[in-house]
Amino acid sequence: MHRIVIKVGSHVLTENAQISKERMKALVEFIATLQKNGKEVILVSSGAVASGYTKLKLDKALVPNRQALAAIGQPLLLKMYQEKFDKFDIICSQVLLSAADFNSTKRTQHAKNAINVLLANKVVPIINENDVTATEELVFGDNDRLSAHVAHNFDAEILVILSDIAGYYDKDPNKFDDAMMYKTHSFLSDDALKQQHSANNEFATGGIVTKLQSAQFLLENGKEMFLASGFDLTDVKSFLLDGVQKGGTYFTANKTKG
Repeated sequence: MHRIVIKVGSHVLTENAQISKERMKALVEFIATLQKNGKEVILVSSGAVASGYTKLKLDKALVPNRQALAAIGQPLLLKMYQEKFDKFDIICSQVLLSAADFNSTKRTQHAKNAINVLLANKVVPIINENDVTATEELVFGDNDRLSAHVAHNFDAEILVILSDIAGYYDKDPNKFDDAMMYKTHSFLSDDALKQQHSANNEFATGGIVTKLQSAQFLLENGKEMFLASGFDLTDVKSFLLDGVQKGGTYFTANKTKG
């Protein structure tokens, strides 16, 4: 795997209504290690709304308020990333995209050209939905679908989603003690893909369903996805750096892998 997209969710980045500096630090250090090992990494990061909320306490239930918080929080989030990447002498950049960018072949190619130049110069692109205009993402997507389109259109071999969900289970592990995690998965039923959306904290808007939909999109387009915990990076480090799957769920159409 040479080019990797890593998506980190709001629940991983936030703690007690604040951006978790320790989790962000661990993520940046991991990306720096991947880069040293010859990997090109594109980061899709949530957290703009949470960052904005630290400065202005607006009612997040209202979409215009969430848009305003994202506008406040996006530069704050990028500044935090810049400070942490600087410690590894890595430049990071901001790329704001929307679904409309992927609906236009010309706009997609322009974005891809820029991403390719950034990666060729060892710059880490930090991508987020353009939250101020993309209301559907604020209500439903939580960047999961965006990250899948980024992986597909920008020639990544795999999408890695770091979440509060440690993997994909046969049933809800929060409700059933006997829930079993799938190590690999290659087929997703219509029922699984059409479940009601759910989120696990006040800043998140996705849940397991949008992750499964992202996995399905990638499988249909010959790509792969790995879902693992963003609280403890042990599993993803083992998977990406050592080629050993200790935990997490590997979505692949090739059943001989994983």
